[in-house]
Amino acid sequence: MGRSLLKDNEIQTRLVSLKGWTLHGNEIRKTIEAKDFVHAMGLVNSIALLAERRNHHPDIDIRWNKVTLTLSTHSAGGLTENDFELASAIDQL
Repeated sequence: MGRSLLKDNEIQTRLVSLKGWTLHGNEIRKTIEAKDFVHAMGLVNSIALLAERRNHHPDIDIRWNKVTLTLSTHSAGGLTENDFELASAIDQL
């Protein structure tokens, strides 16, 4: 279920369809700027609920109104379909 490591060409193909996500080693990352801290926390809460339903959790760094999300499937040692599916779902929030 989406836990096999993707090949480099598969990663590049999937990355093109995402908004604002960039490749950093074996992770994809995106920083979202919210209106203020309260809105940033609201966004984080929405992402947390989405991630929990999928049992796939991003690393989240919050800096006042900036939320940086990092996705990688740690158990697989890199990027899998699960990472790109969660990134796409986050983009739809």
